[in-house]
Amino acid sequence: MNMKHIPHPLAFIQRDWQQTIRRKAAEAEQLGKLHPEQLKLVYQQKWFKALMPEYYGGLNLTIPQLVRLQEGLSWADGSFGWVFTLCCGAGWFAGFIDADLAPALFGDERTCLAGSGASTGEALILPDGYELKGTWNYASGAYHATHFTANCIIRNENGTVLNADGSPLILPFIVDKKDVELLSTWKYIGMVATGSHSFKMENVKVSKNRCFKIDADAVTIKSRLYQYPFRQLAEATLAANLMGMAIHFIDLAEEIIQQRIKLGKYTEDQKTLLSGKLIAIKAEGNLARESFYNAVDSSWQINNLSALELISPTSRKLALTARKHVDELYPYCGLMAASPDTEINRVWRDLHTASQHTLLTFES
Repeated sequence: MNMKHIPHPLAFIQRDWQQTIRRKAAEAEQLGKLHPEQLKLVYQQKWFKALMPEYYGGLNLTIPQLVRLQEGLSWADGSFGWVFTLCCGAGWFAGFIDADLAPALFGDERTCLAGSGASTGEALILPDGYELKGTWNYASGAYHATHFTANCIIRNENGTVLNADGSPLILPFIVDKKDVELLSTWKYIGMVATGSHSFKMENVKVSKNRCFKIDADAVTIKSRLYQYPFRQLAEATLAANLMGMAIHFIDLAEEIIQQRIKLGKYTEDQKTLLSGKLIAIKAEGNLARESFYNAVDSSWQINNLSALELISPTSRKLALTARKHVDELYPYCGLMAASPDTEINRVWRDLHTASQHTLLTFES
């Protein structure tokens, strides 16, 4: 496999984007949601529609384009990058939603989908549609969403509908924001500005075309983008986010270490140790990134099983490498890294919260 050099995440975004995002990151955390100036940039760049087709007003990005943008935006700020990733990821469902319904749902320039993959609700089959109820957690970007997606266990008058293998039939639905109740449940140490709150529905009636199926055979838009498997899409996009945050932390840690060196905080042996550690961390990180991006690019260009199978191990390796490097450098950053008012602490909290996502917890 030919490896290729992958540049710093700054190369994937414009400098003015990074400045806008990062300048308002602390305020966004205080608000518990993206700052209005950050949102203005999102709408200008159509980022919530990154994976929607052009005739829905979307960007129709390829997967290689997407993950590079995600790493760059998460390097600018973790919460911002995460909201972008989760909301545009939900927007990818546009390729599976009823083609007659979709234009009305996605026509607005501020269209944003949030939701949950957990099957914590149920849908009762009615003669003319479904009745939905349940509570779903961790809907990143909930404050900015115009629509929510939710997985439901399908039921009829006789009980749970089963698949051929005897398992419960579970299908996703898309509903309007007015039909859900937001619950203020996101109270974790990091990713505060994602506003990843829960949402609830109680006996909400929807038409049949609000139900869709995520399957290559169920696409409503004939595009290569919607033939890409959802699991690999999710693994790659989350891993890119974590590495973007990690590189942000490494950049800040290097600045702090250099400042402490100038102040005479270290002996010559300690300076040699830290210099070698930074070099080793950057080299290992670059190797993990090269393997990851090579796998992503190959999976898109070749789009066969063997190429796709590389996404899972390289994504997991990237995520674990990101967390390892941050933890390795943290002790050398002094109390500044432990102060909740500093940028480096916010990055540390964001990464350690985001990396709890179960999809990338284990290396294999």
